[in-house]
Amino acid sequence: MPELHLGPYFCQKEDPDFFDLAQPIPGPTTEVLSAAAKKFAVVIVSTLFEKRAPGLFHNTAVVFDKDGSVAGKYRKMHIPDDPGFYEKYYFTPGDIGFKPIQTSIGKLGVMVCWDQWFPEGARLMALAGAEILIYPTAIGWDPEDTQDEQQRQLDAWITIQRSHAVANGIPVISCNRIGFESAPDSASGINFWGNSFIAGPQGEFLSRANATDNQLLITELDSAKSERVRRIWPYLRDRRIEEYGGLTKRFIDN
Repeated sequence: MPELHLGPYFCQKEDPDFFDLAQPIPGPTTEVLSAAAKKFAVVIVSTLFEKRAPGLFHNTAVVFDKDGSVAGKYRKMHIPDDPGFYEKYYFTPGDIGFKPIQTSIGKLGVMVCWDQWFPEGARLMALAGAEILIYPTAIGWDPEDTQDEQQRQLDAWITIQRSHAVANGIPVISCNRIGFESAPDSASGINFWGNSFIAGPQGEFLSRANATDNQLLITELDSAKSERVRRIWPYLRDRRIEEYGGLTKRFIDN
């Protein structure tokens, strides 16, 4: 399901009353999703506005296994702060790290929205054994942008995530919101661009949604294909880890 799927994307405005939307984990929503996972024998990836403690909140993905148990959770690591996306006001950056979640269908590398733009997170998930990268997402256009600019943004969003599939040799699932949501007390808002997709380990599209409709994407993923791709494109083998120390620095001043 897309990011923060319980209701409207409230981060378009900084409003202390919206903290009332947060829930503990476990809590009312996790009980419902746990029951649904068990009833239908499916793995569910959700994202919730988590109230961890007084004054401490996260944007948290919770993964439920087929038996209804909580397989694990991930707290969003990269928190944006842009017009219409005032998430730093609400969310503390995650402190769990980039750790895949073991489920009955494999190890899932779950990250959330803004995380999808950072190759470091995808790589760390892959190095830790993730077999699929999954990105619940809430991203869209500013309606005042030109059509050309909107297309460039959408293309960039699709390209960066397909590149994670290619660079790591594993499938990527990206699930985005759709439709226009007005900002509170304003005529402006965000037109969420949908375009959810499933890509294979070479970045190939396996299934795609459009920009306007609620759609259920179903495709079969072949774990053996990831193994074959990694043998012909051995990126993990050829990494020069002894030369990558600069990645831990904010900036390299030459």
